[in-house]
Amino acid sequence: MREQVLEVVVRERTTQDIPVLAEVLAAQQPVSGYPQNWPLPFPVESFIARADEDAAWVAELDGRVVGHVAVSRVEPGLEADLWTAGTGRPRTELAAVAVLFVDPEVGGRGVGKALLATAVSAIRASRRVPVLDVVQETASAVELYRRSGWRVVGEGRPWWLPDDHLPVLFMALPD
Repeated sequence: MREQVLEVVVRERTTQDIPVLAEVLAAQQPVSGYPQNWPLPFPVESFIARADEDAAWVAELDGRVVGHVAVSRVEPGLEADLWTAGTGRPRTELAAVAVLFVDPEVGGRGVGKALLATAVSAIRASRRVPVLDVVQETASAVELYRRSGWRVVGEGRPWWLPDDHLPVLFMALPD
């Protein structure tokens, strides 16, 4: 008997998705270590839906929400300084891939790749350069980004990074 291959559907996030996404984030955190500070010191919903986001999407498999990604404006601060220095572009010409996570039960089915591609396409359509940050301890994510053409443009220690972690890698996806 052949296993049915389900198609990943990526669609805009709605407010009704937030409670489900909070459950997915909690389920994947012990596996991925993302976010690093868990439990969060503020409502999970505020981590998922952020004031600086331009757009956000969810991924579905068989009608079930299994992942999330957002595109955020690059606000002044450490991240902006590293990305602008590393890309040679002002922060207004950058946009960050943010809050990317996938239910561990569907790992390896292309959900993360589809979400990342959606965010990158939206950033490129807005004529900005895609940037992101990644914790070095998540070696599989770092390697995925590198294989996809992302390059490290800096390293830093954001306020949220636990002291026992290596510096965060700040990456950009050149044209």
